[in-house]
Amino acid sequence: MNTTTIAPATSIDPATSTATRPYESYVYAYPHKTAYRELTDHPPLRDLWAGEPVGALSLYAHIPFCEVRCGFCNLFTRIGAPEGLTTRYLDALERQAGAVREALDAAGGEPRFAAAAFGGGTPTFLDAAELDRLCDIAELRMGADLRAIPLSVEASPATATADRLAVLADRGTTRLSLGVQSFDDTESRAAVRPQRRADVEAALSRIRDARIPVLNIDLIYGIDGQTERSWQRSLDAALAWQPEELYLYPLYVRPLTGLGRLSTGTGTGTGVADTETAWDEQRLRLYRFGRDHLLAQGYEQVSMRMFRRRGAPATGGEDYACQTDGMIGLGCGARSYTSALHYSFDYAVGMSEIRGIIDAYTTRSAQQFATAEFGRRMTGDEPRRRHLLQSLLQAEGMPVDDYRARFGTGPEQDFPVELGRFAAAGWLDATAAPERLRLSAEGLAHSDAVGPALFSDPVRALMAEYDAK
Repeated sequence: MNTTTIAPATSIDPATSTATRPYESYVYAYPHKTAYRELTDHPPLRDLWAGEPVGALSLYAHIPFCEVRCGFCNLFTRIGAPEGLTTRYLDALERQAGAVREALDAAGGEPRFAAAAFGGGTPTFLDAAELDRLCDIAELRMGADLRAIPLSVEASPATATADRLAVLADRGTTRLSLGVQSFDDTESRAAVRPQRRADVEAALSRIRDARIPVLNIDLIYGIDGQTERSWQRSLDAALAWQPEELYLYPLYVRPLTGLGRLSTGTGTGTGVADTETAWDEQRLRLYRFGRDHLLAQGYEQVSMRMFRRRGAPATGGEDYACQTDGMIGLGCGARSYTSALHYSFDYAVGMSEIRGIIDAYTTRSAQQFATAEFGRRMTGDEPRRRHLLQSLLQAEGMPVDDYRARFGTGPEQDFPVELGRFAAAGWLDATAAPERLRLSAEGLAHSDAVGPALFSDPVRALMAEYDAK
């Protein structure tokens, strides 16, 4: 196993030159939905998509239900579903799909989907028949050929049942992502995730029996009481299943979550560390340990979180690029992207607000689904920021020529201060060819500081305003 010198947890924020934590925020999309606001003009979807490139779209369907809510989770999801709610939700999803496809057709062009994903929540909260219906909506209403494109589905151990997996395999699922987080029952309880290792192992056996091509296992580091030894036991337990992918997530404690309610403001609030700095040191130490262990076991690093077994198939859609291509989101927690507008429905973390938004979603008519209600217009330098951010957080980095071809300028011209300070902090790979901008190993380790450092001031202000509510 490779060893790495541990740098201090506190770094320099390249945007402000002030001390920052390495775990500022997990950035998986930009801008975050907390920067979205109501669109008072409610623009018609047919106008938003007019003239947009639609030859390589991504389709995302959001299922906002879970059997339990983990202590660290701040996703848009509710616990359980009263009788009939999942049926009403799928009814609304089908109405939305019809309205969206009609708008795409009216906007011109020939929409084609290059990738699809079902997320949540827990999509496999739906029973087998409901999952079959969800696939029908994607195929018959939206025109996505699920057997011909990459289809990724998220699942939990309790809901990865044989009948559900059989439906997913039959409908063309190429990737199944299982949220395990830890193979240690004590750590699972500390993360407020009630599960037993025996049940996790049984779910993994069923997934392998279903012969879905790519298995991804999610693990979390930074849990109360977790050590390098216990972390390695979870890593090795996952590796025993030879997963094609592994995601290693740092634990976050966010407001309105189970752990957030227990937090005292230092560490996790549950004894993992006496100070935030000590907790950051623990997470960085466990990250580096996990990274080096996976690299030594034949995995390659795709991003800070994602590791793929060498030789395993890529599952993101070879002709889809998240920086430039559009996305269609179905469901009350899904977002959609055009080049000029990112849009969704209202957003919440608190359970009562989430229930209200889901209930309102199920009553919408097809006509109400034909407009955008909440979002953020991508004006000024926001498209440049998004392109740089989402490219730079990938281990392969960003081809500079692609950026120049799209925007007519270079990233060093548009973001000289940020990139200069990334370089000064040692976060850029100085050995990369001039035509590729890439993070160093230390830069990847600090991805959750790099991403937020590229947020625009207006987006920061909107996010702060939302958090202050």
